[in-house]
Amino acid sequence: MNPLNMRDLLADWEKRGHLSRVKREVSPEYELGAVLRALKGERPLWFEKVKGYSVPVVGGLGGSRKLMADSMGLEESELLPNMVNSIINPLPTNLVTQAPVQENVITPPFNLGELFPIPTFHAEDDGPYYVSGILVVKDLDGKKRYTSIRRMKFIGGNRTNIVITSPELAEQYAYLEERGEPLEVAVMFGVVPAVILASQFSTHLFHADKLNVAGALLGNPLDVVKAKTVDLEVLAEAEIVMEGRILPHERDQEGAFGELGGYYGGHGREPIVEMTAVTYRNNPIMQTIFPSSSEEKLSMCLVREMTLFSTVRQVVRNVKAVHVTKAAAARLHAVIQIEKRSEGDAKQAALAAFASDKDLKHVVVVDDDVDVFNPEDVEWAIATRCQADQDVFIIPGAKGSPLESSHNLRGVSAKMGIDATYPLSEKELFRRTSVPEPYDHINLQDYL
Repeated sequence: MNPLNMRDLLADWEKRGHLSRVKREVSPEYELGAVLRALKGERPLWFEKVKGYSVPVVGGLGGSRKLMADSMGLEESELLPNMVNSIINPLPTNLVTQAPVQENVITPPFNLGELFPIPTFHAEDDGPYYVSGILVVKDLDGKKRYTSIRRMKFIGGNRTNIVITSPELAEQYAYLEERGEPLEVAVMFGVVPAVILASQFSTHLFHADKLNVAGALLGNPLDVVKAKTVDLEVLAEAEIVMEGRILPHERDQEGAFGELGGYYGGHGREPIVEMTAVTYRNNPIMQTIFPSSSEEKLSMCLVREMTLFSTVRQVVRNVKAVHVTKAAAARLHAVIQIEKRSEGDAKQAALAAFASDKDLKHVVVVDDDVDVFNPEDVEWAIATRCQADQDVFIIPGAKGSPLESSHNLRGVSAKMGIDATYPLSEKELFRRTSVPEPYDHINLQDYL
């Protein structure tokens, strides 16, 4: 059975050599994050000693496609089909009455900064931030749960602020604030990658209960327990849960903060969360993600790839693969691989991609002999199969992403599509060089 909680996953990965332990004491201010950043968030790390705390910290759990798939008992090629199936066939959670995450319960007064490490990541960040917590809310009628990741700056005592970018969540908070009512929330730390991945599924597109989706990704329903002070359910085997309320009509200055696109953002007045309880397992393990690392970006890429593949296939049925690149803020660039059957397929695929995701800025379409996950292969296709006057098109003044700095200069973005496929009538001229079998795959150790 796939590990359903972070402890079991860490034990399994350590046994198989996928997890590294950092035994040297690190400071939560810059140093811990710098170590995660040095490995791009692609390797799981366990920080045993964090200065000023008795609680260890883990990071880098969801930054590798291979390990993301492994955490769900899958091969990399099975990730997207499994994600689609999880939406079609979610597995409802099991409600339990006792849970490891409630072995310890703290109610106010308390100081969050004294309980668990809160890293400060970038030189100009406004302070220490929670960046990996899975926010749980219910919709207004209380029938469906939603999860997401929202950054929260620690502002003292039992309070943080919170940045709300989801339109649905913003509308729900605005509705309650107009009535002078708080929005109940819970924030879960110490969860498996499937829970983080499910939290990135679009609420607007799928309206799915994301904890049920996470169970389907793992192939087993997840246990949940009722929170102590808010009307929500949380994962029974999370490491730490913070319960609270987003207060109406109270704001805190937020930012600067090093954001996904690699620039500093923030500088706004954001709502305040007042925590009403903290529950945690015995010997808890804190979890974090380095902002803009592979761990933050990969889940976003995978969810966009799933949506992109499904959308483009509706108009170009011969789509073979899609890739949303991490380097371009996990949303601005895409590569689409097609089995070209008629002229125009490539441009149609690019147009469909732009229609499916307003954040996309540049799309490259390649033939099925080009590896969409290999940047050199894609660049080679552009260099040898594209003539700019015929194969590049630009759409000016379209919607873009607020995470893209040049978009923010005008509030609109130009879209560029690149057809890097060869003309069907000239197929023989574009035959790739190759080495015949059995020499196409040799073991260098037999020769060196």
